Amino acid sequence: MDPQSLIAGGTVHYWEERARRFAASGAGLAAVCSFGMPLFYNRAIDLSQRLALRPWLGVQRGTRVLDAGCGVGRWSLLLAARGAAVTGIDHSAIMIAEARRRARIAGLRGSCRFLVQDLAALDTGDRYDLVLSVTVLQHILETGALRAALRRMAAHLAADGRLVLLEAAPDRAISRCDSAIFRARARSSYLRLFAECGLELHALSGVDPAPFRTWLLPHLPRLPRGLRLAALAAVTAASLPVDVPFGRSLVGRSWHAVFVLGHAGRRNAQ
Repeated sequence: MDPQSLIAGGTVHYWEERARRFAASGAGLAAVCSFGMPLFYNRAIDLSQRLALRPWLGVQRGTRVLDAGCGVGRWSLLLAARGAAVTGIDHSAIMIAEARRRARIAGLRGSCRFLVQDLAALDTGDRYDLVLSVTVLQHILETGALRAALRRMAAHLAADGRLVLLEAAPDRAISRCDSAIFRARARSSYLRLFAECGLELHALSGVDPAPFRTWLLPHLPRLPRGLRLAALAAVTAASLPVDVPFGRSLVGRSWHAVFVLGHAGRRNAQ
C-alpha cells in the first residue's frame, strides 16, 4: 500500500494505518520516520535527529516534559529514563497504545503518561519545563491548524520553559519532496509564525546538510525496486559522513532545523 492510498481516509487514518503496520516492529522507526523506507535509511534519520537534539535533552530529575506528537514514545522514554516526568500526546490511538506498552516494558510507566489528543486542541491541564516536538508540524498542512498547534504548545510552556522543535525547514522554500502529508516550509515562515505566537528564538541549529537524499526522493517512485534500494543505500552512505560531524553547524545548508524557543522577553540559556 502506498502513502497516497493511506491518506485517502484522512490524516488520522494515515497515521493509524502506519502505526498498525509498523509501530510494534523493532524501534518503531518506520512508523515515525520515513514511510516505506528500509531500516538502514530510518536508522540514519534517527541518528541525525539524536545528535541534533542531544544538547537540549539533558534534563534534571523531575523536569516536566511534554512530548507533542510522541508517536511510539522514543523521545518520551529516553527523557523518562533520565528522570523527567513525561506527558506524551499523539492523535493516533494506536501510537499511544504502543508508547504505553513500551513504557511498561522499560519499567517507566510511573514516569510517563500518554494521551490521545489533537495538537491543535491540546489541553493536558499542566505546564512544562520542556516542550519537545519532532517532525510533527511538517505534517500539519493547513495554516490555521498549524498556528493553533503552535499556540497550544506555547500555552503549555512554563514561564521559563524551553520549546524545542525539529522540523523540515530548509533555508528557502523547496517543494520537490512535498506530498499529501508533508510540507517542507521555508525556515523564514516558521520564524514569522513563532513571533505571531509570542515565542522568541533562542537558538537555531542544523540536522542533515547533505543534500543527496532530498535530491533522490522525488525520483524514487520511478526506479525499479532493486535499483531503488541500491540508490537509497548509496545516498545514505554518502550522507552520514556529512550529517554526523557537521549536521548542527551547517544550519544554512540543512534540510531540517532545530528551533529552540521561549516566551518572548524571557531568555533561557542552554
